Amino acid sequence: MRKKILLLGSGELGKEFVIACQRLGQYVIAVDSYEGAPAMQVAHEFEVINMLDGEELDRIVAKHQPDLIVPEIEAIRTERFYDYEKQGIQVVPSAKAANFTMNRKAIRDLAAIEVGVRTAPYKYATSLDELKAGVAFTGIPCVVKPLMSSSGKGQSVIKTEADIEKAWNYAMEGSRGDLKEVIVEGFIDFDYEITLLTVTQKNGETLFCPPIGHRQERGDYQESWQPMPMNASHLAEAQDMAARVTKALGGAGIWGVEFFITKEGAYFSELSPRPHDTGMVTLAGTQNFSEFELHARAILGIPVKEVKLERNGASAVVLANSESNQQPQFTGLDKAASHPNSDFKIFGKPSTRPYRRMAVALTYGQEDVKTLVEKAKVVAAEISVR
Repeated sequence: MRKKILLLGSGELGKEFVIACQRLGQYVIAVDSYEGAPAMQVAHEFEVINMLDGEELDRIVAKHQPDLIVPEIEAIRTERFYDYEKQGIQVVPSAKAANFTMNRKAIRDLAAIEVGVRTAPYKYATSLDELKAGVAFTGIPCVVKPLMSSSGKGQSVIKTEADIEKAWNYAMEGSRGDLKEVIVEGFIDFDYEITLLTVTQKNGETLFCPPIGHRQERGDYQESWQPMPMNASHLAEAQDMAARVTKALGGAGIWGVEFFITKEGAYFSELSPRPHDTGMVTLAGTQNFSEFELHARAILGIPVKEVKLERNGASAVVLANSESNQQPQFTGLDKAASHPNSDFKIFGKPSTRPYRRMAVALTYGQEDVKTLVEKAKVVAAEISVR
Protein backbone atom coordinates (compact mmCIF):
# COMPACT_ATOMS: atom_id res chain seq x y z
CA MET A 1 0.00 0.00 0.00
CA ARG A 2 1.96 2.96 -1.28
CA LYS A 3 0.02 6.19 -1.64
CA LYS A 4 1.11 9.46 -3.21
CA ILE A 5 0.49 12.26 -0.71
CA LEU A 6 0.42 15.98 -1.58
CA LEU A 7 1.26 17.89 1.60
CA LEU A 8 0.09 21.52 1.50
CA GLY A 9 2.23 23.36 4.05
CA SER A 10 5.73 22.21 4.97
CA GLY A 11 6.62 23.56 8.41
CA GLU A 12 7.86 21.62 11.42
CA LEU A 13 4.56 19.81 11.93
CA GLY A 14 4.56 18.80 8.29
CA LYS A 15 8.14 17.57 8.62
CA GLU A 16 7.27 15.17 11.43
CA PHE A 17 4.23 14.01 9.48
CA VAL A 18 6.39 13.26 6.43
CA ILE A 19 8.80 11.27 8.59
CA ALA A 20 5.86 9.25 9.96
CA CYS A 21 4.63 8.61 6.40
CA GLN A 22 8.11 7.61 5.22
CA ARG A 23 8.23 4.98 7.96
CA LEU A 24 4.99 3.58 6.55
CA GLY A 25 6.38 3.44 3.01
CA GLN A 26 4.45 6.37 1.52
CA TYR A 27 5.47 8.86 -1.22
CA VAL A 28 5.20 12.55 -0.31
CA ILE A 29 5.35 15.80 -2.29
CA ALA A 30 5.82 18.75 0.08
CA VAL A 31 4.43 22.15 -0.92
CA ASP A 32 5.03 25.59 0.55
CA SER A 33 5.55 29.22 -0.46
CA TYR A 34 9.34 29.11 -0.03
CA GLU A 35 12.11 26.68 -0.90
CA GLY A 36 13.89 24.75 1.84
CA ALA A 37 10.89 24.48 4.16
CA PRO A 38 11.35 21.80 6.86
CA ALA A 39 9.08 19.13 5.34
CA MET A 40 10.71 19.56 1.92
CA GLN A 41 13.98 18.34 3.43
CA VAL A 42 12.54 14.87 4.10
CA ALA A 43 9.98 14.52 1.27
CA HIS A 44 10.50 12.79 -2.09
CA GLU A 45 9.63 15.91 -4.10
CA PHE A 46 8.66 19.50 -3.42
CA GLU A 47 6.80 22.38 -5.06
CA VAL A 48 7.01 26.11 -4.32
CA ILE A 49 3.72 27.91 -5.02
CA ASN A 50 1.31 30.43 -3.55
CA MET A 51 -1.40 28.13 -2.18
CA LEU A 52 -3.91 30.98 -2.25
CA ASP A 53 -3.65 30.87 -6.05
CA GLY A 54 -6.34 28.40 -7.09
CA GLU A 55 -4.90 27.95 -10.58
CA GLU A 56 -1.50 27.04 -9.13
CA LEU A 57 -3.15 24.52 -6.83
CA ASP A 58 -5.02 23.00 -9.76
CA ARG A 59 -1.77 22.81 -11.72
CA ILE A 60 0.20 20.81 -9.15
CA VAL A 61 -2.75 18.53 -8.39
CA ALA A 62 -3.03 17.76 -12.11
CA LYS A 63 0.75 17.36 -12.37
CA HIS A 64 1.17 14.92 -9.48
CA GLN A 65 -2.23 13.16 -9.46
CA PRO A 66 -2.04 12.43 -5.70
CA ASP A 67 -4.07 9.81 -3.88
CA LEU A 68 -4.35 12.08 -0.84
CA ILE A 69 -4.18 15.84 -0.22
CA VAL A 70 -3.12 16.75 3.31
CA PRO A 71 -3.45 20.46 4.26
CA GLU A 72 -1.13 21.60 7.04
CA ILE A 73 -1.73 25.37 7.06
CA GLU A 74 -4.69 27.76 6.91
CA ALA A 75 -3.85 29.90 3.88
CA ILE A 76 -5.05 27.63 1.07
CA ARG A 77 -7.84 27.93 -1.51
CA THR A 78 -9.74 25.23 0.35
CA GLU A 79 -12.88 25.70 -1.74
CA ARG A 80 -11.00 23.84 -4.51
CA PHE A 81 -10.94 20.75 -2.32
CA TYR A 82 -14.55 19.89 -3.12
CA ASP A 83 -13.63 19.48 -6.79
CA TYR A 84 -10.57 17.39 -5.95
CA GLU A 85 -12.77 15.12 -3.86
CA LYS A 86 -15.11 14.69 -6.83
CA GLN A 87 -12.07 13.64 -8.86
CA GLY A 88 -11.57 10.74 -6.45
CA ILE A 89 -8.76 12.29 -4.41
CA GLN A 90 -8.96 11.81 -0.65
CA VAL A 91 -8.82 15.21 1.06
CA VAL A 92 -7.74 14.98 4.71
CA PRO A 93 -9.77 14.80 6.82
CA SER A 94 -12.43 15.79 4.24
CA ALA A 95 -13.07 18.71 1.89
CA LYS A 96 -15.77 19.98 4.25
CA ALA A 97 -13.51 19.74 7.30
CA ALA A 98 -10.59 21.46 5.60
CA ASN A 99 -12.78 24.23 4.18
CA PHE A 100 -14.66 24.88 7.42
CA THR A 101 -11.70 24.81 9.78
CA MET A 102 -9.50 27.12 7.71
CA ASN A 103 -12.02 29.84 8.59
CA ARG A 104 -12.91 30.59 12.21
CA LYS A 105 -16.37 31.79 11.16
CA ALA A 106 -17.40 28.53 9.54
CA ILE A 107 -16.13 26.30 12.33
CA ARG A 108 -17.52 28.48 15.13
CA ASP A 109 -20.98 28.60 13.57
CA LEU A 110 -20.94 24.85 12.98
CA ALA A 111 -19.93 24.17 16.59
CA ALA A 112 -22.22 26.69 18.27
CA ILE A 113 -25.27 26.58 15.99
CA GLU A 114 -25.32 23.27 14.11
CA VAL A 115 -23.77 20.99 16.74
CA GLY A 116 -24.78 23.08 19.75
CA VAL A 117 -21.66 22.85 21.92
CA ARG A 118 -20.89 25.49 24.53
CA THR A 119 -18.74 28.40 23.30
CA ALA A 120 -17.95 31.95 24.35
CA PRO A 121 -20.43 34.63 23.12
CA TYR A 122 -19.15 36.01 19.82
CA LYS A 123 -19.73 38.38 16.91
CA TYR A 124 -18.01 38.97 13.56
CA ALA A 125 -16.72 42.26 12.17
CA THR A 126 -15.57 43.41 8.73
CA SER A 127 -14.86 47.01 9.79
CA LEU A 128 -13.77 49.01 12.81
CA ASP A 129 -17.34 50.14 13.42
CA GLU A 130 -18.60 46.56 13.36
CA LEU A 131 -15.83 45.60 15.79
CA LYS A 132 -16.99 48.35 18.16
CA ALA A 133 -20.53 46.96 17.96
CA GLY A 134 -19.20 43.46 18.59
CA VAL A 135 -17.29 44.62 21.66
CA ALA A 136 -20.46 46.25 22.96
CA PHE A 137 -22.20 42.87 22.57
CA THR A 138 -19.52 40.69 24.19
CA GLY A 139 -18.39 43.18 26.78
CA ILE A 140 -14.89 44.08 27.92
CA PRO A 141 -12.52 42.28 28.30
CA CYS A 142 -12.81 40.35 25.03
CA VAL A 143 -10.57 38.64 22.50
CA VAL A 144 -10.17 39.61 18.82
CA LYS A 145 -8.84 37.16 16.21
CA PRO A 146 -8.59 37.29 12.41
CA LEU A 147 -10.88 34.70 10.82
CA MET A 148 -7.83 33.31 9.04
CA SER A 149 -4.43 33.33 10.72
CA SER A 150 -1.85 30.96 12.17
CA SER A 151 0.30 30.66 15.28
CA GLY A 152 -1.68 33.33 17.10
CA LYS A 153 -0.86 36.08 14.60
CA GLY A 154 -3.21 39.06 14.83
CA GLN A 155 -4.81 37.99 18.11
CA SER A 156 -5.16 40.40 20.99
CA VAL A 157 -7.16 41.10 24.15
CA ILE A 158 -9.25 44.27 24.42
CA LYS A 159 -9.11 45.54 28.00
CA THR A 160 -10.33 49.12 27.45
CA GLU A 161 -12.15 50.97 24.67
CA ALA A 162 -8.83 52.55 23.72
CA ASP A 163 -7.65 49.07 22.64
CA ILE A 164 -10.35 48.55 20.00
CA GLU A 165 -8.73 50.36 17.10
CA LYS A 166 -5.32 48.89 17.91
CA ALA A 167 -6.86 45.42 17.99
CA TRP A 168 -8.48 45.95 14.58
CA ASN A 169 -5.23 47.13 12.98
CA TYR A 170 -3.23 44.31 14.55
CA ALA A 171 -5.76 41.74 13.36
CA MET A 172 -5.54 43.06 9.80
CA GLU A 173 -1.74 42.84 9.92
CA GLY A 174 -1.91 39.23 11.13
CA SER A 175 -4.69 38.06 8.81
CA ARG A 176 -3.69 35.48 6.22
CA GLY A 177 -5.08 35.38 2.72
CA ASP A 178 -7.54 37.92 1.37
CA LEU A 179 -10.13 37.53 4.14
CA LYS A 180 -10.38 40.77 6.13
CA GLU A 181 -12.78 39.82 8.89
CA VAL A 182 -12.41 39.16 12.62
CA ILE A 183 -14.22 37.33 15.36
CA VAL A 184 -14.64 39.06 18.72
CA GLU A 185 -15.26 36.71 21.62
CA GLY A 186 -16.43 37.33 25.14
CA PHE A 187 -13.68 36.64 27.65
CA ILE A 188 -14.05 33.29 29.40
CA ASP A 189 -12.86 33.19 33.00
CA PHE A 190 -11.13 29.85 32.53
CA ASP A 191 -8.86 27.96 34.89
CA TYR A 192 -6.73 26.52 32.08
CA GLU A 193 -6.73 25.55 28.39
CA ILE A 194 -6.30 22.11 26.88
CA THR A 195 -5.69 20.59 23.48
CA LEU A 196 -7.64 17.36 23.12
CA LEU A 197 -6.05 15.43 20.25
CA THR A 198 -8.90 13.45 18.70
CA VAL A 199 -8.41 10.60 16.23
CA THR A 200 -11.22 9.78 13.79
CA GLN A 201 -10.82 6.57 11.80
CA LYS A 202 -12.17 5.12 8.57
CA ASN A 203 -13.15 1.81 10.14
CA GLY A 204 -12.71 2.27 13.84
CA GLU A 205 -13.87 4.17 16.86
CA THR A 206 -12.95 7.75 17.65
CA LEU A 207 -10.04 7.86 20.11
CA PHE A 208 -8.78 10.58 22.43
CA CYS A 209 -5.21 11.27 23.49
CA PRO A 210 -4.54 12.22 27.12
CA PRO A 211 -5.28 15.97 27.42
CA ILE A 212 -2.44 18.41 26.77
CA GLY A 213 -2.01 21.59 28.79
CA HIS A 214 -0.21 24.60 27.36
CA ARG A 215 0.87 28.18 28.01
CA GLN A 216 0.72 30.89 25.35
CA GLU A 217 2.38 34.23 24.68
CA ARG A 218 1.46 36.49 21.74
CA GLY A 219 -1.15 33.88 20.82
CA ASP A 220 1.50 31.20 20.27
CA TYR A 221 2.33 28.28 22.52
CA GLN A 222 5.49 28.40 24.62
CA GLU A 223 5.28 25.20 26.67
CA SER A 224 2.98 22.19 26.62
CA TRP A 225 2.65 19.18 28.87
CA GLN A 226 0.89 15.85 28.88
CA PRO A 227 -1.20 14.76 30.64
CA MET A 228 -2.98 17.85 31.94
CA PRO A 229 -4.37 16.94 35.38
CA MET A 230 -8.09 17.69 35.25
CA ASN A 231 -11.54 16.86 36.54
CA ALA A 232 -12.75 13.59 35.01
CA SER A 233 -16.24 14.93 34.29
CA HIS A 234 -14.84 18.01 32.54
CA LEU A 235 -12.62 15.76 30.41
CA ALA A 236 -15.59 13.53 29.51
CA GLU A 237 -17.56 16.63 28.52
CA ALA A 238 -14.71 17.85 26.28
CA GLN A 239 -14.42 14.40 24.68
CA ASP A 240 -18.15 14.39 23.92
CA MET A 241 -17.93 17.85 22.31
CA ALA A 242 -14.87 16.86 20.27
CA ALA A 243 -16.57 13.69 19.03
CA ARG A 244 -19.69 15.59 17.98
CA VAL A 245 -17.86 18.38 16.13
CA THR A 246 -15.47 16.05 14.30
CA LYS A 247 -18.37 13.78 13.31
CA ALA A 248 -20.21 16.77 11.82
CA LEU A 249 -17.14 17.63 9.72
CA GLY A 250 -16.39 14.06 8.64
CA GLY A 251 -13.27 12.22 7.55
CA ALA A 252 -10.31 10.45 9.12
CA GLY A 253 -7.25 11.95 10.76
CA ILE A 254 -6.09 13.67 13.90
CA TRP A 255 -7.73 16.87 15.12
CA GLY A 256 -6.38 19.40 17.59
CA VAL A 257 -9.52 20.43 19.48
CA GLU A 258 -8.97 23.29 21.93
CA PHE A 259 -11.06 23.93 25.03
CA PHE A 260 -11.24 26.43 27.84
CA ILE A 261 -11.86 24.61 31.13
CA THR A 262 -13.79 26.57 33.75
CA LYS A 263 -15.20 25.61 37.13
CA GLU A 264 -18.50 24.88 35.34
CA GLY A 265 -16.95 22.70 32.63
CA ALA A 266 -15.56 22.82 29.08
CA TYR A 267 -16.03 25.56 26.47
CA PHE A 268 -15.20 24.77 22.85
CA SER A 269 -12.58 27.22 21.53
CA GLU A 270 -11.03 26.16 18.21
CA LEU A 271 -10.28 23.13 16.08
CA SER A 272 -7.49 22.22 13.65
CA PRO A 273 -7.93 19.22 11.30
CA ARG A 274 -4.28 18.20 11.58
CA PRO A 275 -1.47 17.73 14.12
CA HIS A 276 -1.34 20.57 16.64
CA ASP A 277 1.75 22.52 17.69
CA THR A 278 1.09 21.84 21.39
CA GLY A 279 1.05 18.14 20.46
CA MET A 280 4.79 18.23 19.77
CA VAL A 281 5.02 17.04 23.37
CA THR A 282 4.07 13.60 22.02
CA LEU A 283 7.55 13.48 20.42
CA ALA A 284 8.77 12.92 23.99
CA GLY A 285 7.30 9.41 23.90
CA THR A 286 4.34 10.29 26.08
CA GLN A 287 2.03 8.06 24.03
CA ASN A 288 2.34 4.73 22.24
CA PHE A 289 2.05 6.73 18.97
CA SER A 290 3.00 10.38 18.42
CA GLU A 291 0.32 12.69 17.02
CA PHE A 292 2.08 12.51 13.64
CA GLU A 293 2.06 8.71 13.59
CA LEU A 294 -1.62 8.75 14.55
CA HIS A 295 -2.43 11.17 11.73
CA ALA A 296 -0.56 9.07 9.16
CA ARG A 297 -2.22 5.82 10.26
CA ALA A 298 -5.69 7.32 10.42
CA ILE A 299 -5.60 8.84 6.93
CA LEU A 300 -4.13 5.65 5.43
CA GLY A 301 -6.79 3.49 7.05
CA ILE A 302 -4.35 1.62 9.29
CA PRO A 303 -6.37 0.80 12.43
CA VAL A 304 -5.34 2.23 15.79
CA LYS A 305 -6.78 0.13 18.60
CA GLU A 306 -5.91 2.43 21.49
CA VAL A 307 -3.95 5.50 22.50
CA LYS A 308 -2.35 5.11 25.89
CA LEU A 309 -0.13 7.23 28.08
CA GLU A 310 3.38 5.79 28.36
CA ARG A 311 4.97 8.49 30.52
CA ASN A 312 4.61 12.13 31.44
CA GLY A 313 6.21 14.73 29.19
CA ALA A 314 6.70 18.42 28.44
CA SER A 315 7.89 20.63 25.59
CA ALA A 316 9.34 24.14 25.45
CA VAL A 317 9.97 26.13 22.28
CA VAL A 318 13.26 27.64 21.12
CA LEU A 319 12.67 31.01 19.45
CA ALA A 320 14.74 33.23 17.17
CA ASN A 321 15.28 36.80 18.35
CA SER A 322 16.28 38.56 15.13
CA GLU A 323 15.55 38.61 11.41
CA SER A 324 17.93 37.06 8.92
CA ASN A 325 17.79 35.26 5.58
CA GLN A 326 21.06 33.50 6.37
CA GLN A 327 20.98 29.82 7.35
CA PRO A 328 20.69 29.92 11.16
CA GLN A 329 23.35 28.35 13.37
CA PHE A 330 22.60 26.65 16.67
CA THR A 331 24.89 26.65 19.67
CA GLY A 332 24.58 24.98 23.04
CA LEU A 333 23.38 21.63 21.70
CA ASP A 334 26.05 19.82 23.72
CA LYS A 335 24.81 21.47 26.91
CA ALA A 336 21.19 20.73 26.03
CA ALA A 337 22.06 17.08 25.42
CA SER A 338 23.69 16.77 28.84
CA HIS A 339 20.34 16.86 30.66
CA PRO A 340 18.97 13.40 31.47
CA ASN A 341 15.56 12.28 30.17
CA SER A 342 15.48 15.06 27.58
CA ASP A 343 15.68 15.57 23.84
CA PHE A 344 15.41 18.35 21.27
CA LYS A 345 14.35 18.71 17.64
CA ILE A 346 15.86 21.30 15.27
CA PHE A 347 13.30 22.18 12.60
CA GLY A 348 15.70 23.24 9.83
CA LYS A 349 14.01 26.50 8.89
CA PRO A 350 16.24 28.43 6.45
CA SER A 351 15.66 31.90 7.91
CA THR A 352 14.77 33.64 11.16
CA ARG A 353 12.57 36.43 12.45
CA PRO A 354 11.77 37.56 15.99
CA TYR A 355 9.79 34.94 17.92
CA ARG A 356 9.91 32.42 15.07
CA ARG A 357 9.82 28.87 16.41
CA MET A 358 13.09 27.18 15.41
CA ALA A 359 13.33 24.14 17.66
CA VAL A 360 11.65 22.40 20.57
CA ALA A 361 13.05 20.93 23.78
CA LEU A 362 11.44 17.82 25.26
CA THR A 363 11.55 16.20 28.68
CA TYR A 364 9.94 13.01 29.94
CA GLY A 365 9.68 10.75 32.95
CA GLN A 366 7.51 9.94 35.93
CA GLU A 367 7.84 13.35 37.61
CA ASP A 368 4.80 15.60 37.74
CA VAL A 369 4.30 17.69 34.61
CA LYS A 370 5.02 20.98 36.38
CA THR A 371 8.54 19.75 37.16
CA LEU A 372 8.98 18.48 33.60
CA VAL A 373 7.95 21.85 32.15
CA GLU A 374 10.62 23.61 34.20
CA LYS A 375 13.20 21.09 33.03
CA ALA A 376 12.12 21.58 29.39
CA LYS A 377 12.55 25.32 29.75
CA VAL A 378 16.08 24.79 31.09
CA VAL A 379 16.96 22.55 28.11
CA ALA A 380 15.47 25.08 25.66
CA ALA A 381 17.44 27.90 27.27
CA GLU A 382 20.70 26.05 26.55
CA ILE A 383 20.09 26.36 22.81
CA SER A 384 20.84 29.66 21.06
CA VAL A 385 19.90 30.60 17.49
CA ARG A 386 22.33 32.80 15.58
